[in-house]
Amino acid sequence: MSGIPDKILTWQMVQPTSKNKETGEIIPGKFEKKEIPVPKLKSDEVLVEVAGCGVCHTDLGYFYDGVPTVNKPPLTLGHEISGKVVAGDEAWVGKEVIIPAVMPCRKCLLCKTGRGNRCLNQKMPGNSLGIYGGFSSHIPVPSIDLCEVKNRGDMPLEKLAVLADAATTPFQAAKRADLQPGDNVVVIGICGGVGQYMGQIAKALGAGTVIGIDIHEEKLKRALNYGADFVINSKDKDARAVSKEFRSICKEQGLPNFGWKIFEVSGAKPGQEIGLALLGFTGKLIVVGFTLAKVEYSISRLMAFDAEMIGTWGCLPEHYPVVLDMALKGKIKIEPFVETRPMSTIAETFEEVHRVGSPDRRIVLVPDF
Repeated sequence: MSGIPDKILTWQMVQPTSKNKETGEIIPGKFEKKEIPVPKLKSDEVLVEVAGCGVCHTDLGYFYDGVPTVNKPPLTLGHEISGKVVAGDEAWVGKEVIIPAVMPCRKCLLCKTGRGNRCLNQKMPGNSLGIYGGFSSHIPVPSIDLCEVKNRGDMPLEKLAVLADAATTPFQAAKRADLQPGDNVVVIGICGGVGQYMGQIAKALGAGTVIGIDIHEEKLKRALNYGADFVINSKDKDARAVSKEFRSICKEQGLPNFGWKIFEVSGAKPGQEIGLALLGFTGKLIVVGFTLAKVEYSISRLMAFDAEMIGTWGCLPEHYPVVLDMALKGKIKIEPFVETRPMSTIAETFEEVHRVGSPDRRIVLVPDF
């Protein structure tokens, strides 16, 4: 498929999973293949032919867990997108691009003060960009935020889709943490779709020691080849037990018990509890993962420890070229952590990822309309 299509072919979420209030019965969510209009493009917009779109746990939250989207169904999910510009802003036509997962307005006070990643007027494909999302043949987007892909060699364009969130979100988290060369880092959920890049990016940015924590033994062993210096298997352990194991590693390796930068990427209550247990003197806990679960914590400990808790969201489009360069130069590895499938498998793929929780590889769906 090339050029400007008459219609955009897409897999719409026509119904998210819900519960019957009277009977408690779970009503399954539903995808349907649809044709939707190609909008009239503004002078600063383009139409991108989608090469691939990653399946993110945020998408699962919208489909299974009742996490609300700004625009209501029916709409197309998907915000990890790579592709080729086929129409619109002439300066971009013909170029291969990555579309940022969150696109700021660039006009508000947050944008003007460097916090545009959390712009309150931002546009996110598959959420707040009208009915348009990445699980489609094409998508209209603003051209100002695009990240051009150059000299990708034999790296498939569709696999670079994961840079739109899974790899750039950790980079933004590192920026929020003010990660400096020599800093010591913990990544909780290092085996997940975002965590596996968090570990790599921390190391690529010069982290002194990276300790990865997760519940998957084989994936933890793999993490030792991709950023982690030490790993802790937290399966069937409470936060106190994991903290004790962490302290033992510090003691054995002559590492300090203060100043650690802890990235909670699991998006699970046990992971957040571990992060809070590890947070010590002058440390930082950076919350990257999302869960609806609630965790108790005595915030007076922050005062006693002179510590910080920080939330982080998305990634500024300005950082995308840096992360892309890291990927193309091999400073972070993409291909070992990506699996591609036809987009027509969207329903089965969502069900599988929801059931498994943390698949071996990030799944990128490739249009096959």
